[in-house]
Amino acid sequence: MSTASTTAMPETGLKSPGPGLVTLDPARTALLRGLDDLLTGLAVRLAAPEVVGPPLLPAESLARLDYFRNFPHLGVSAGRFTSKSLGSLAAGEPATDLPLRPTGYLLPSATCYGLLLSLEGEDVGETGLRLSAAGRCFRNETHYDGLRRLWGFHMREVLYLGSKEGAAQHLDQGADFVQELAGRLGLTLTRAAADDPFYDKGGSRARLMALDPVKHEFSAPDGTAIASVNRHRNFFGERLDIRAGDQGPAYSACVAFGVERWVHAMILAHDTAERALDRLRAARG
Repeated sequence: MSTASTTAMPETGLKSPGPGLVTLDPARTALLRGLDDLLTGLAVRLAAPEVVGPPLLPAESLARLDYFRNFPHLGVSAGRFTSKSLGSLAAGEPATDLPLRPTGYLLPSATCYGLLLSLEGEDVGETGLRLSAAGRCFRNETHYDGLRRLWGFHMREVLYLGSKEGAAQHLDQGADFVQELAGRLGLTLTRAAADDPFYDKGGSRARLMALDPVKHEFSAPDGTAIASVNRHRNFFGERLDIRAGDQGPAYSACVAFGVERWVHAMILAHDTAERALDRLRAARG
């Protein structure tokens, strides 16, 4: 009986299909899978069950969350080609500037939006609720840069909704986990306040954030932010009528990981994907 041999990769590597798009080679794919497996350790530690979020988000719902006031440049809309456009494509004409029919939906730019929208009108109780999810996220960017800045990427998040104290504790535990895991993987990260809140930049919440930052990022030595802890206060609780028992609108917080950026940070720290894989295996052991 013959045994299948390992397929040889092209000598020139796997090419990018377009700006901000990558196909990971086997070593980087193994890194991404292994890192995501380690990142689920936070969900295990916090007893956050795994769920799968929706692949599309209603633009109308995002508008109620000030998405288009805070992040108008990031949204990637889901459109359908018109019949005329399909005919042009079938005839071999270029797709540039062909008309699209709006669907009213966007691709997610962060994993937590779909989870939060799915809890609209719910009561998570005074003990609170935690959820963990990973998904493909998409963002229009001014430029793209390898694995540091992609058009489409994997984001894992652990979300909490409940009391103000519970949200603060969630972020403290998340920050400890990030630094603990970084140490196991041989990564040196710096923590700093970020300036991209979920809130209207011109409102009182934004002025409050300037005095009391709600987002902190953990960055590799080259400045790549690979994880963040995000305190939403009770913004989503108010906008989506998510309650925490008798305490009123729920406070929420999330810990987020850009998985491809963790791959980048590992290669940056250990020189090659293969050496990074060796360190990953040691950390898992």
